[in-house]
Amino acid sequence: MDAQRLTQDELYARAAAEFGPALGRLARAYERDADRQRDLVQDIHFALWRSFEHYRGLSSLRTWIYRVAHNTAASHVQKDRRARVSQWVDLEHVAEAPDPASTHETHAQTDTLTRLMALIHQLKPPDRQVMLLYLDGLDAKETGEITGLSPGAVATKIHRIKAVLAQRFSAAEGAGKS
Repeated sequence: MDAQRLTQDELYARAAAEFGPALGRLARAYERDADRQRDLVQDIHFALWRSFEHYRGLSSLRTWIYRVAHNTAASHVQKDRRARVSQWVDLEHVAEAPDPASTHETHAQTDTLTRLMALIHQLKPPDRQVMLLYLDGLDAKETGEITGLSPGAVATKIHRIKAVLAQRFSAAEGAGKS
């Protein structure tokens, strides 16, 4: 069926069914907190649904979905950064605060994927976006369409980011064994 003939709801239903798991992975990559991940997934789904009002099939459905999802996630990160005034907790809520001894980094040492995602979390949003698209199996051309970079620039970024991540990952492993 031609994408231009599908309604906004039909396009969204198709996108959610086909790309739902990838959108969940994307949210986990952008947001560490489980509640905030769920909020981000909802924001992405809402943005996708709204975006299909303007979808004309000029790019592939996959490219459109990733572009909307990554833009929504990047906006979420920027908004969160501006909103985060303080991480202090008042006395009534100190029992609910996370235990500093069980930080994400401590858990990351026991789980390879978690450690990798923690390293990816440290990347600036444009680099994080390129790496997440790479991990989701998009090629340099598709990633370029989503990010606005040339395929050559995407390939160069991926190569450099992989080298840095491999170096950081190896360093963390070496530190954990000594």
